[in-house]
Amino acid sequence: MTNEDILKALSNVQEPDLGKDIVTLNMVKDITIEGNYVSFTVVLTTPACPLKDLIKNNCIKAIKNLNKDAVVNVKFISNTTTKRSDSGSMLPKVKNIIAVVSGKGGVGKSTVAANLALALSQSGAKVGLMDADIYGPSVPIMFGVRGERPMMIEIGEKGMIAPLERYGIKLISIGLLVDEKNAVVWRGPMASSAIRQFVTDVYWDELDYLIIDMPPGTGDIHLTLVQTVPVTGAVIVTTPQDVALADAKKAIAMFGQSQINVPIIGLVENMSYFTPAELPDHKYYIFGKEGGKRLADEYDIPLLGQIPLVQSIREGGDEGVPVMISDDEVSKKAFIEFAAHVVRSISMRNANIEQEKVASVIS
Repeated sequence: MTNEDILKALSNVQEPDLGKDIVTLNMVKDITIEGNYVSFTVVLTTPACPLKDLIKNNCIKAIKNLNKDAVVNVKFISNTTTKRSDSGSMLPKVKNIIAVVSGKGGVGKSTVAANLALALSQSGAKVGLMDADIYGPSVPIMFGVRGERPMMIEIGEKGMIAPLERYGIKLISIGLLVDEKNAVVWRGPMASSAIRQFVTDVYWDELDYLIIDMPPGTGDIHLTLVQTVPVTGAVIVTTPQDVALADAKKAIAMFGQSQINVPIIGLVENMSYFTPAELPDHKYYIFGKEGGKRLADEYDIPLLGQIPLVQSIREGGDEGVPVMISDDEVSKKAFIEFAAHVVRSISMRNANIEQEKVASVIS
């Protein structure tokens, strides 16, 4: 066997999402051949790649079709894809910026954002979580960091805020900077200024994904964010009932406006159904059935997941131990599958579209 033989065999292995073979995509590196022993490295588009096992098995099968006695060692590294066009300005070391949004409050947007960040981190990605809900910050409670304060550090000649780190991800929230007993009574420009500071004055360093937990609705903070940084895409959170779906449509419409034009990564339906612990095979559709699926079909956007209504998810958020850190395998599975759909959508988007730009919004 020669290197050329190996590459020819691996040219039959497709990257399922990108629709091309891994040789054409330049994903195969460091081929080593010693008799029947073959070793090579596959470069993934994200450390959180949900198709790693499928690619590995297909690689082994392709080499054994070349030589049935081959002993194949497939190693993986990752180089998270990005379409950032402004790497020299805002958040230069952040590869993908994901806004988690909802048309209304109370649909579990912060819970979804927190557990998405944790699921990505547990898959090997470098992740940050920015709590952009200035008037109702949830991150300090959900991550058990109430009362803690971030430190100031010197980066070059500039003083910057070092985000807190918890469960392997970096966190910043207005709730970490003001007393939680005090209401944040700010006009729009002050809230927008705080968001700019979270971008310019917080030292995020290198991240594969920065998750931004946006405030509910459509307003100043949303416009400030898309005017400040190029957002990779938005994840829309809804629940199945019609009143939530009606407001989710407004969030979809906002990001689709020509002057904003932030791609919708997809929609996730939270509180989809309730399954009692004593009746694990039963599903009760308390808030209606598959409203999120109908909305996704209507707007031709991916349905990224359906998260069940589970007591442990609520308890974990209240106790500062999100469900992705718990032993609740059923709920964790729902968030892991949701995160896998998110990274797949981002990888496909990064492979096929133009570079991201900061939105130009007319005041």
